[in-house]
Amino acid sequence: MVTQRTDFPLHDLPLHYDDIAAAAEALAGRAVRTPLLESPALNERAGGRLLLKAEPLQVTGTFKFRGAYSHISRLDTATRKTGVIAYSSGNHAQGVAAAAHFCSAPALLLMPEDAPAVKKRGTARWGAEIVTFDRYGKTSREDLAAELAAARGLSMVRPYDDRLIMAGQGTVGLEIVQQLAERKLRPDRVLVPCGGGGLTAGVSTAVAHHYPDTDIHPVEPAGFDDTARSLASGSRQQAVPGAASFCDALLAPEPGELTFQVNSRLCAQGLAVSDDEVAVAMAAAFSELKLAVEPGGAVGLAAALAGKVALDGITVIVLSGGNVDPAAFAKIL
Repeated sequence: MVTQRTDFPLHDLPLHYDDIAAAAEALAGRAVRTPLLESPALNERAGGRLLLKAEPLQVTGTFKFRGAYSHISRLDTATRKTGVIAYSSGNHAQGVAAAAHFCSAPALLLMPEDAPAVKKRGTARWGAEIVTFDRYGKTSREDLAAELAAARGLSMVRPYDDRLIMAGQGTVGLEIVQQLAERKLRPDRVLVPCGGGGLTAGVSTAVAHHYPDTDIHPVEPAGFDDTARSLASGSRQQAVPGAASFCDALLAPEPGELTFQVNSRLCAQGLAVSDDEVAVAMAAAFSELKLAVEPGGAVGLAAALAGKVALDGITVIVLSGGNVDPAAFAKIL
């Protein structure tokens, strides 16, 4: 069992609460303050009180816009004019494309050939250039992006291992804190979808600043629970070789270096869920909340409904995105 650290302040970490507050100022008027929803039917089904942060209602349908805009809006004018580049399976790509659009910066997005069509369309909608690659090829997406960045003089916008990105994602946690305060509530635990760990790092930093005794649980697809195993071992671990999941947004091969520095200090035990458990959660969110939640966005709710963690008191769950292919969604339902 991993225990959460509560020795504050944590000045040695690469992300501070003030970074998130500054990101919130930058995002004011651009990002949607998404609602914190509650469903009596879901509460009864789960056997506890659940409050769900609805990031499918965010710009581009996912929390990723927050971090991308936090980063790109802080670039100098000359850098923005030259343009930015990012690699992504879809959600970060859409966030960067939208943020670049609002900041008048050209954007090139490196996306896997098998990325969901809905995410490719969502990226192109903002005027970004898309270059595809074979995610199973010999050259990593990081190396491919570095080559393109060098050739075109573009500024890299990393998906999670970046202070400004983590700060932007942390505004999800800041809003949760504010919305709980408006209801005069305190969270006992927060369940956060986790891929590279940027959202988890941001949310944990914001929540722990106000509620240092609240447990922050990263939730991952089974086989890609590298953050859970990293927390348990104390060092960064790789995803299980040959693992597969339809949670395309959460298939990072290992935790980020910076994100793990934060999460190893602030997070409680990591949780893992199966694709079948995620499908049940997606159907439940659609039925009870009338929300289309993509697989990666539903892992926290899946963990709650599958009994992966005790649900006494108040449990906050981040529904991190809603960019699911309509045909796939219909099949899952």
